[in-house]
Amino acid sequence: MKDRRIYIERREEGDYAVRRANSERASDVLPTQREAVERARELSPGTRPHVERVRNTSVGSPDKWRKA
Repeated sequence: MKDRRIYIERREEGDYAVRRANSERASDVLPTQREAVERARELSPGTRPHVERVRNTSVGSPDKWRKA
């Protein structure tokens, strides 16, 4: 069965990359997180994209992913 997970990652340039699990290149790069989520849903209908969220917490390492 094909891995249908899709991820949205913030890049150093400030835009957002949409990429499939275990891919070497982004499927698309968009200027806003909202546009990236919409594109991820177009590329992988029926799945919820995993959105990178890095925030500092008082315990342990930052939270890393949430489903959109």
